[in-house]
Amino acid sequence: MSDIIHLLPDSVANQIAAGEVIQRPASVIKELVENSIDAGAKNIQVLIKDGGSTLIQVIDDGVGMSETDARMSFERHATSKIKDAADLFSLHTMGFRGEALASIAAVAQVELRTRRENEELGTLIEIAGTRVFRQETVQCDKGTNIAVKSLFFNVPARRRFLKSPSTEMTHIRNEFYRIVLVHPDISFFLYDNDTEMMTLPATSLKARIEHVFIGAYRKKMDQQLLPIEAKTSLLTITGFVGRPEFAQKIANQYFFVNGRYMRHPYFHKAVMVAYSQLIKPADNPNYFIYFDIDTQSIDVNVHPSKTEIKFENEQAIWSILLASVKESLGKFQVMPPLDFDQDGLPDIPVIDSSTEIQVPKTNFDPGYNPFGATTRPKRPTLDWEQLYGDFSKPNRQPGFQNAPTDSEAGFPAPLQPEQQQELDIPDTSTDFFQFKNKYILTTVKSGLMLIDQHRAHFRILFDRFIQKSGPQKGITQQVLFPEILEVERDDLHIVEQILPDLRWVGFDIEPIGKSEFAINGIPSEIEMTSTLPLLKDLIAAVRETEISVKETIREKIAVHLSRQTAIQYGQSLTGAEMKELFESLFACENHQYTPDGQMIVTMMKYEEIENKFK
Repeated sequence: MSDIIHLLPDSVANQIAAGEVIQRPASVIKELVENSIDAGAKNIQVLIKDGGSTLIQVIDDGVGMSETDARMSFERHATSKIKDAADLFSLHTMGFRGEALASIAAVAQVELRTRRENEELGTLIEIAGTRVFRQETVQCDKGTNIAVKSLFFNVPARRRFLKSPSTEMTHIRNEFYRIVLVHPDISFFLYDNDTEMMTLPATSLKARIEHVFIGAYRKKMDQQLLPIEAKTSLLTITGFVGRPEFAQKIANQYFFVNGRYMRHPYFHKAVMVAYSQLIKPADNPNYFIYFDIDTQSIDVNVHPSKTEIKFENEQAIWSILLASVKESLGKFQVMPPLDFDQDGLPDIPVIDSSTEIQVPKTNFDPGYNPFGATTRPKRPTLDWEQLYGDFSKPNRQPGFQNAPTDSEAGFPAPLQPEQQQELDIPDTSTDFFQFKNKYILTTVKSGLMLIDQHRAHFRILFDRFIQKSGPQKGITQQVLFPEILEVERDDLHIVEQILPDLRWVGFDIEPIGKSEFAINGIPSEIEMTSTLPLLKDLIAAVRETEISVKETIREKIAVHLSRQTAIQYGQSLTGAEMKELFESLFACENHQYTPDGQMIVTMMKYEEIENKFK
């Protein structure tokens, strides 16, 4: 029997490695820009076309490479950062594994131009699918210019799973932010399809944060940043946290360790504990926190993307982080101070010791006896025969015409008693009661029915929006004073994506500038003084979930519109409003659960009530 174990060809091994390192165009940006930073570049340009699927180009003014180094950089495990295993635990640079360029060259067409400062000519190398097609000496600028074309050209399955250019560009920007927020001393330039998207000059850390995140959703980032600082023998913590009043559902939250971005849910919990009782449960604060710690106490080589880091003393760091954030919030008087202002208080006169105090006098009747004889009203004499005789007469109100029956008026006939027993719902004559301005109570044959008023209205509005998003366009009510929706540059493609569906459900929105839209009308079902929070939450939700199917976008719009505009808890309802809400709910196809799966109606059986009194 022949042997069955054999070594993989280099081309296949490189593609396997590329699957771990290069997940999407944003991964290429990360690897190439980090290499430029390690090369000492002070100006880095990033050029993108078609979301990175056509072209990703990074140009820097770093030290460059010799002809031999340029060729060796595409070999697997070729690196200038480490020499033995001990170096893995004392890393101070970004890239170190030596697989980035080899992995990129395995799944793309790569063109590299590089020159060192003390050399007159540089080196040009062209590689596609790990095969070197060209290597020669050329004239080029100092530094490195690397262009990655046709990403995943030889892996069709991977290329098919790339998202739309706008979605991939969103991931590229997010990866770009994680890099530029650590290196404010370097100038960065980002271009998308030959359009300048971002220019970040070398500046301070706070100014860099403001340049990156200034915009409509960032809510005046320059006014909300509070510095934090903690120096201990274990580590040093610096950075900025946002004021609680600027918290939002989709916040900008970044952790960096020794200049490297990381995700850490445990440390995130420490920050959220510091903000407890200061923000709403659904909101999140902005924070940009930087850890400077001994490289011997962390391990960064635990994940191919290097965003997960292990710490030797996590619990101690958790306590230090919590204390530093709390100290910053307290030092800058985030909590409202006590108001000792005396304006508006009543004027209390000062007592003069020489003034004689008069005893208050009262007038009363000393001869009054509340238990004495009094004249009691006589009970009226009733004609019982006449009283009982009225029950046998038709129920007619004087001065009113006889109302038509349901069949005469064109309404459907009421349910028969046996039908009501089958559905176990009250008839139209049943009274409705509101409990704690939150629940609607009514009696049914089997016991007591409880309805959540907010969830019930949520379901009703959702069904209406879904019906209107079908063949029939929603009704628009024009507003007297149009509102202006300011959209951030990162979210312009999202607005363009959902704008047709917003118009279909009843919004009248028109662009009036590069990043501004006028809201001239809203759906007729919405009763809100301002729809800006609703639209901003909707855009944030679409950005977070990366919705790409049009029907799903319509459903997401319907969910957000109906949830935000439904009757809220604490709102008092009249009997007629509760009755209308009840009838509309049971006219829905599904009256038991909301669109997101929460229970609307529950029952308390008659037997359960009886058992309460035993």
